[in-house]
Amino acid sequence: MNRGTQFNFWYILIAVMGVVFIRDLWVQSQTIEAIPYSQFETYLAEGVVDEVVIGSTSISGTFTLPQGGKTGFVTRPVEPELAERLSDTGVTYSGAVENTWFSTLLSWVLPALFFVGIWIFAIRRMSGSQGIGGMMSIGKSKAKVYVESDTRVTFADVAGVDEAKAELQEVIDFLKDPKGYGSLGARMPKGILLVGPPGTGKTLLARAVAGEAGVPFYSISGSEFVEMFVGVGAARVRDLFEQAREAAPAIIFIDELDALGRARGAGNIQGGNDEREQTLNQLLTELDGFDPSEGVVLLSATNRPEILDSALLRAGRFDRQVLVDRPDRKGRVQILKVHMKKVVLGPDLELEDIAALTTGFSGADLANLVNEAALLATRRRGKVVTMEDFTHAIERIVAGLEKRNRLINPREREIVAFHEMGHALVSMALPGVDEVHKVSIIPRGIGALGYTIQRPTEDRFLMTEAELRDKIAVLMGGRAAEKLVFDHLSTGAADDLARATDIARSMVARYGMDAELGNVSYEAPQGNFLEGRSPRYIERSYSEATAEAMDGAVRAVLREVSDQALEILTANRDILDRAATRLLEVETLDEAELKSLAQGLRPAASDDTVSDDTRVAMNE
Repeated sequence: MNRGTQFNFWYILIAVMGVVFIRDLWVQSQTIEAIPYSQFETYLAEGVVDEVVIGSTSISGTFTLPQGGKTGFVTRPVEPELAERLSDTGVTYSGAVENTWFSTLLSWVLPALFFVGIWIFAIRRMSGSQGIGGMMSIGKSKAKVYVESDTRVTFADVAGVDEAKAELQEVIDFLKDPKGYGSLGARMPKGILLVGPPGTGKTLLARAVAGEAGVPFYSISGSEFVEMFVGVGAARVRDLFEQAREAAPAIIFIDELDALGRARGAGNIQGGNDEREQTLNQLLTELDGFDPSEGVVLLSATNRPEILDSALLRAGRFDRQVLVDRPDRKGRVQILKVHMKKVVLGPDLELEDIAALTTGFSGADLANLVNEAALLATRRRGKVVTMEDFTHAIERIVAGLEKRNRLINPREREIVAFHEMGHALVSMALPGVDEVHKVSIIPRGIGALGYTIQRPTEDRFLMTEAELRDKIAVLMGGRAAEKLVFDHLSTGAADDLARATDIARSMVARYGMDAELGNVSYEAPQGNFLEGRSPRYIERSYSEATAEAMDGAVRAVLREVSDQALEILTANRDILDRAATRLLEVETLDEAELKSLAQGLRPAASDDTVSDDTRVAMNE
């Protein structure tokens, strides 16, 4: 319904008051005559006055017979002494007749309107803060409607997801020609679910479909259906689909579908049918009632598909799931090109180099990276954005903001320098490990006293047992350097130790990489893999003896790999001392200087180089 045609109580109230006021004036002008007081005395002497009502400010009454077509009169009294004097002189005299109807009405109506207005204002503020809305629109859909001119997004603005765009091209063809598309008997999927980690461009891709097809785009979040009143969400689902059918061909886009489509019964301890379940049931009903020829397509997006109700994902509802994953190296280059259109770049800047440093970045991360680099260049009063700006922006995003004002005593700086060089040298000594891009002892973020940035040479999708062991060795390199140089361990390796333990436990419990435990997966990860979070192990389906064997296998992996890292650093003690001393002087070493300092680096030491006491201390 158009907003201008909606029911408005205030317009009707003003109209009724105006009609009453005009009618009162018209009746008075037709039946009542305002006469001078002297004329009233004449009528009184002639005996034509029937009734008189004496008020504080006026005298009104009726005639026994109409006088000049008037049945009543009104006049204002005059003081008796003045009336006698005027009568003696033959002057016509009268009091001023004041109509106080309107002022009397306002004296009653205005206060009432004032308090009613305050009450309505307070109710709307309370309703708005709680997401209820107006009482007349509580069951109306809150979807934002965009047309092609509002969307202004096409497939040219979406990069790095070529497979997803190819899947959605069919939707565009169908919306442009719904009848011709089904000439061979094919039908368009009723629902298409975009699945992917946060920031990969699911919402942008849906808007691009609407922009390419040139149809209305109804966008709403799943959480906007669920309210405190039971039945409101279901009513909004019905209203949304009715609006889309009236505007067909159209696209309905429900973002964050997991807020609405969570599996029924999950988390509902008391049982019963709550508001969310009613809303989900209504959505399932609307999907079943879809007519493919109507030209309405339902798009949804979520980064938690594992918690969606199975009834949503069956054939005939969300028929197709489109994965919108993090871009590969080629996709990152395409995304960077899109976001760098308005950025003035340096002549020697290569997008391939930036893409190589941003493995695992989503589209939103890359957009933020370009903006951060442009801000850094602006801050230093540069005319162009250089590779150094992008490197600093990556470090700021990955490691946090520099804390140059954080004062660290010389002893701790020395420990941090050897710790970071331990990571770097072990990484450079092992084959197949990501190359070290930069080492720094400048504090960053909340608790990082230093950092080592590695640059992957290519995108990886699986890792072998040897590669996992090498990754653990790099993590344990900092701890090994502290033990080798200072003969003690510090808390600086806490995060490295936790990450190394997670990898070792996954090797033993999930990947079946222990010979004694066999090719068995003992623990299944519980969690959201799309967001890249570390899985939490909840279920346990093995005995205490197996658990003890698993713990021993994890310790064995960490012990063997820690010994390997310690052997590498012992064999290259001279390089470790030289590189750490240089790092203390300049605070940051780049890739070229690291390679220069690490010339002659040996991959490992002989078995008798490291004493047994040192090995035991490392693994205690």
